[in-house]
Amino acid sequence: MDQKMESVEINIPTSTPTKPELHAKRIWLQILSVWKFCKEDTGREIFALKVGVTVLLVSLFVLFEAPYQVFGSNMIWAVLTAILVFDDTVGATFNRGFNRAVGTLVAVFLAVVVAETALSCGHVAEPIILGLSMFMIAVITSYMKMWAPLVQYEYGFRVTLLTYCLIVVSDYRIGNPVRIMIDRLYSIAIGGTISVLVNVCIFPIWAGDQLHKELVKNFHSVADSLEECTKKYLEDASEKSKIPMGSIGTFDDEPAYMRCQSTLDLGSKFETLAQSAKWEPPHGKFMHISYPWLQYVKVGAVLRHCAYEVMALHSIAHAKIQVPYKWRVGLESEVEEASKEAAEVIRVLGRDISHMQWSLKDSHIKRLQNCVKRLQSCMCFQYSYMLASTFDNPLKTSANISHMFYHLPYQREMMEEEVECYNEMTGKQLRRLYSWPPREADAFEEDSENNVKLRALESAAMLSFTNFASSLMEFVARVEHLVEAVHELSKMAKFKSALLS
Repeated sequence: MDQKMESVEINIPTSTPTKPELHAKRIWLQILSVWKFCKEDTGREIFALKVGVTVLLVSLFVLFEAPYQVFGSNMIWAVLTAILVFDDTVGATFNRGFNRAVGTLVAVFLAVVVAETALSCGHVAEPIILGLSMFMIAVITSYMKMWAPLVQYEYGFRVTLLTYCLIVVSDYRIGNPVRIMIDRLYSIAIGGTISVLVNVCIFPIWAGDQLHKELVKNFHSVADSLEECTKKYLEDASEKSKIPMGSIGTFDDEPAYMRCQSTLDLGSKFETLAQSAKWEPPHGKFMHISYPWLQYVKVGAVLRHCAYEVMALHSIAHAKIQVPYKWRVGLESEVEEASKEAAEVIRVLGRDISHMQWSLKDSHIKRLQNCVKRLQSCMCFQYSYMLASTFDNPLKTSANISHMFYHLPYQREMMEEEVECYNEMTGKQLRRLYSWPPREADAFEEDSENNVKLRALESAAMLSFTNFASSLMEFVARVEHLVEAVHELSKMAKFKSALLS
């Protein structure tokens, strides 16, 4: 008797987290993210506490009965002014306070003149005149705040329009308009004064200090990124980790590159900090009455041009088409020496700005220029050989390679047997690398058309090496412009001259 085998499914329950556990884990992750955000910059906590102290002090004029009986209900404008004027840096707070004060004064003056004129023209013409005046003020202020020299006073034009409309529309329907405007003026003055005093006296955050530190930090970031790029380019290709296509352009494993990339986004921040620093009184080590903060912006712009060239060097170092390693090390000492000297010059400039002194010697510049000259001369010999070896007879090239490398300064000697063997191996590797779809190396031997394409790709590989050296020389040329910009800053800011040994 046949027995039918029946399959029995056994479900083993797995331990899955319950909903309360998932909810608690999600809350814990959010707490950790908030804690990480708080640890990144303690200036945020200081700024938030100072805003709270400012609002508390101004609110006492409204919350307590005695001050309220003296100043009246218009003290609410002091609270609003304190909230709107207070900013993260002292210079920005001074700028906003000045814009609000001037904007309010201009609006009050215009409102009194226009309102008195309208009242004297009778009840029929009064609303027409007031309406046309609001239209004209809105058009003029909105247009003038877009003019380039007046962009920094944009907040003042907005306050002028807002205050004028409030006075004309509402205040002239209530009691004595002159008395109301006077009360509003001193209320705004109280709010702005308390904001400035709190920002200056309690853990002040100076825009000038921030601009100074950010610029110095960017100097070191560019120097570190240059040395890191050169080091990776001179590594053996077999020792490099292959980069997936999705991560090209990110280079998350290179922190110096990421810091250098962040310097490219700081142009608007430098301009904002410089505009705020212009409003700050002399403080700390910036005791000049008219400190050249705009020159900091110019130095930052030249430094960003250097950072652009470092980004180009990184792109060449991570390109798919590369020159063979044993040809790349032919200029290893020259490339490494030039990048090292350029990075050292940039670090010296950064230290000079940090210490507010000028210590860069002419010997630094001369050493850097000599390194570039050696690199340029060696690159001419190297490139001539590479280009000839790509199109000439390989046997003839291998016979002359040791003689060519012998005459190049600081080059490694290569024996004829090693070169011949290396040429054959490199050719096969390039054939396999640049074929699409991928084919074996022997498939190219019988295909003359593919041999022509292969030679073109080999020539492109040689050009990539020349491109790296040329970009490095371009970087050095930009460093010379950077030296001039920092030297101009040292003269305008009256840096101390260090003793030259």
